[in-house]
Amino acid sequence: MVLAMVADGLQLVLFPMFGEGAFSPADDLLDFGVAAALIHLLGWHWEFLPSFFAELVPGVDLVPFWTLAVANVYRKSRHAATAPDEITGQPPVPPVLKNLSGSL
Repeated sequence: MVLAMVADGLQLVLFPMFGEGAFSPADDLLDFGVAAALIHLLGWHWEFLPSFFAELVPGVDLVPFWTLAVANVYRKSRHAATAPDEITGQPPVPPVLKNLSGSL
């Protein structure tokens, strides 16, 4: 989340001085780097693709799309972690308890 916030902050504060959207090579390099880093850290998520393309459009790149994409990925992961099992209807077992039950 911090990486996305820093990238959006840089794009809002520094890079508009050099050009907007696809006309700024520094902005494009930052977007490629952020996309690669987020995919490495969080894995592939479809939310990153529209964020990347929106960052190339002049004017639209002022919206903090990287932060919104990471927040959406986080929200979905939290929902999936707390959702009951579809087969048994039981809440998920925390990984710590799974490890303890396997060693008993």
